[in-house]
Amino acid sequence: MTAPTPRRALLALALAAATAATVPGGRASATGAQAGGAQAGGAQAESGAAHGAPAEAVAAEAAAGATVDNRFWYSYAHWRAGTHRGTAALAGDRPGLVIEAPAGRTEYTDPHTGRKGTWEYAAWSSPVHRSAVPGTETIASWNAHTPPGTWIQVELRATYGSGATTPWYVLGRWASGDGDIRRTSVDGQTDGTSTVWTDTLAVDAPARANGVRITHWQLRLTLHRKPGAAQGPTVWLAGAMVSDVPDRYTVPASAPSGTAHELKVPRYSQEIHTGRYPQYDNGGEAWCSPTSSQMIIEYWGRKPAAEDLAWVDPRYADPHVCHAARSTYDSAYRGCGNWPFNAAYAATYSGLAGVVTRLRSLADLEVLVRSGIPAITSQSFRSEELTGAGYGTAGHLMTVIGFTATGDVVANDPNSRDNTAVRRVYRRREWENVWLRTKRHDSAGKIASGSGGICYLYAPARPSLAQIAALRAVGVL
Repeated sequence: MTAPTPRRALLALALAAATAATVPGGRASATGAQAGGAQAGGAQAESGAAHGAPAEAVAAEAAAGATVDNRFWYSYAHWRAGTHRGTAALAGDRPGLVIEAPAGRTEYTDPHTGRKGTWEYAAWSSPVHRSAVPGTETIASWNAHTPPGTWIQVELRATYGSGATTPWYVLGRWASGDGDIRRTSVDGQTDGTSTVWTDTLAVDAPARANGVRITHWQLRLTLHRKPGAAQGPTVWLAGAMVSDVPDRYTVPASAPSGTAHELKVPRYSQEIHTGRYPQYDNGGEAWCSPTSSQMIIEYWGRKPAAEDLAWVDPRYADPHVCHAARSTYDSAYRGCGNWPFNAAYAATYSGLAGVVTRLRSLADLEVLVRSGIPAITSQSFRSEELTGAGYGTAGHLMTVIGFTATGDVVANDPNSRDNTAVRRVYRRREWENVWLRTKRHDSAGKIASGSGGICYLYAPARPSLAQIAALRAVGVL
C-alpha cells in the first residue's frame, strides 16, 4: 500500500513544485492505439445484464478529450517489423520474439548479488511510434516467457517536441524467476529534462511547466541466455502508455450505467501476511499489488503449480500470495509495487496478457466489467475521503469487480483484516475522485500526488468479441 522507498514520492514532490494549484478542465481519457490482445473465457457476472452506455459511445467520448495513448506490439506482423539484431518473429497461436542467432556476448554483474555472468544476447528495436497524445509520462509493459538461464532487458528512447532525444532508458531487467538475476528497475537515469522513477519515465517539473512533451518513442528489447543454451526467452507483448493527464484535485463525475453487475473474483487479504518474508518487503500493506494481482489471475482460472509453492512455509495460509510477492519483487525498489512487474507476472500464466495503462472514468471500468474483465486500480486518500475504508494511504492497489445499481464501486480491497472482509462497496463519487485525480492534500495539508487513473488490466491473450469491443472502447486495443 505504502511505497517502500521514496522514489514515487520524490516524483510527486518534483511535479508538485511545478504547480501548487488546480489546473481545471481536462479528462483522463484513452484513445485508440493498437494493443496487446487479451482467449475468451473467465468468470461470469453474479447479477445484472450488459446494459448501460454502449462501448461505441464510451470510445467516442474518449477520443474527444484524449490524454492517453497506448501502443503495443504482439502479432507476428508486429514482430517482423522494426530492426532485428539476432532476433526473429515466431509464428503460432501466440506469436512472439525469440533469439534466432546471438548478436554477441555481454558481461552482466548483478548489483544485488554481486554475481557476474556471461550471456549471449540478441536485440530488437521497435518502429518509432508517434504518440497520438504528446505526453509527460510513459510506462512500459511487457509479457514474456523466461525459462531458467534467460532474462530480458526493456529500454525506451523518447523524442521531445523539439526533436531532441533521450538516451536509451532501462525500464526493467526482468525474469520470471530469481535464480539467475534479480529482477530490477534501474536508479539514477536522467538527461536533465526527464527522469526514470522506478517504472515511470516522467518529464521533469521545470520542463513540463515550459511545455516539453514526449512526442515519439521507441522500444528496445534485449534477450539474454546462457552461452550455448538451446532455449532463450520469448517476448509475447511489449509496448507503452504515454499520458498527459492535467493536474487536478477533483475530476468530472461520470454517469452510472444504472445496472448492477459483479464478477466472481477470489478474495485475499494482504494483512494476514504481515511480517512474512522480510526479503520481499514483509507482507501486510506492502503486498497490496501482488495480492490484487493474484486475485485477478485466479479469477481467470490460473494458479501457481505445487512445485512453485514448495518454498513457502506450510504454516502460512494463501501461499500463492507469497509466491506473487516474490514474483513481483523489484530489488532496486525494494518492494512488490512495480507496476509493469505485476503485469508481467500475470502474463507468465498460460494464455493471459497484462498491461499497465490509464483510464478516463468509471464509465470505462463499467464497460470492462460488463465484458467480464475486472481491473486493478491505484489510488491514494486520507481516511475521511473514502467512506468505509477505515484507513488512509499514500498509494494503494485494489481490484474493481463490479458496480451496484446506483453505480457505487464493488471492490476487493486487500487492505482488510482477513479474506472474509475483502469485499467492499465504496461510494462512486468518492472513489472516482481518489482514483483519477493527480493532486491531493495529505493529512499534514501538504500537496501530494494521485495516480491519475492508473490501472492494471489482465485478460485472455485471445479475447472474446465482447472483450475486444470493451478493450477498444477504453483505448487499450
